[in-house]
Amino acid sequence: MAIYKTYEQIGIKEDVSDLISDITPSDCPFYSMIKTEKVHNRVYQYQTDTIAAAGANAQLEGFTASAGTAIPTTMISGNTQIMTKVFQVSGSADAVSTYGRAKETAYQLSKALREIKRDTEYAMVGASNAAVTGDASTAREMASADQLISSTTSTDAGANATDALTEAKLLVNMQACYDNGAEPSVMMCKPADSLILAGFTGSSGRTRNFNDTTTTLTHVVDLYVSPFGQYKTVLNRHQMSTHLFLLDPNMWRTAVLRPATRTTLAKTGDSDTHMIVQEIGLMHKNPLGSGQITGLS
Repeated sequence: MAIYKTYEQIGIKEDVSDLISDITPSDCPFYSMIKTEKVHNRVYQYQTDTIAAAGANAQLEGFTASAGTAIPTTMISGNTQIMTKVFQVSGSADAVSTYGRAKETAYQLSKALREIKRDTEYAMVGASNAAVTGDASTAREMASADQLISSTTSTDAGANATDALTEAKLLVNMQACYDNGAEPSVMMCKPADSLILAGFTGSSGRTRNFNDTTTTLTHVVDLYVSPFGQYKTVLNRHQMSTHLFLLDPNMWRTAVLRPATRTTLAKTGDSDTHMIVQEIGLMHKNPLGSGQITGLS
């Protein structure tokens, strides 16, 4: 008598997990750490100011007053960038029973929102992008963070086209920020540079104590304390590999003309087309308020 096996059996239920695994990184450290500011035009402006440098100030008794030279403010302009994601779902796709999500439209919407957030992070720190004013045939683009940081608080990694991060270069940039009044508190770097930062602990004269009676080995720099201030280390897998940023989050704003909004487009058949649109820009309240090291390998 032949054994009836599952290979011949008809009508076996599928065994599909009700979970969908997606580990695509969607963290956006820079975009998440800065506040938003509402703007009312595709071109927005803001001002910076400074005071005269310190110097000798001694007058004769009974001196005659003379007017000094007033320092005018500086106007900075930025422009918004339109960003969009569009997805289309058939009526049948929303009607059928599915594993891992209740309704296909809701699932695709959540993915689109994550994608546009990543695109925003890329526009801000993932590319060195100069502002594009735009016209009827050219899309306008926001200036990336590196374009909004002054050359005075920017440090080239070295004479070569690209060079590795060193503690000496880091301290040079920290001093440049300090000398110009900046108070950055965040050191944002690519993952590879976090390994270099961790290696600073092996320098001569530095010690690490293991006194917790456990077998935990810690090899990371979460907080770097320098002569010029304290810096929290933040990893950003989306930022340019050639840059390290010293940031004061209070000096940055996302300029929002139109927040991310979903619109259902005109129906042309048995499907629904959904469009997400946002229009935003990037502000750096003072170009000297943050620093950067460029040209890193």
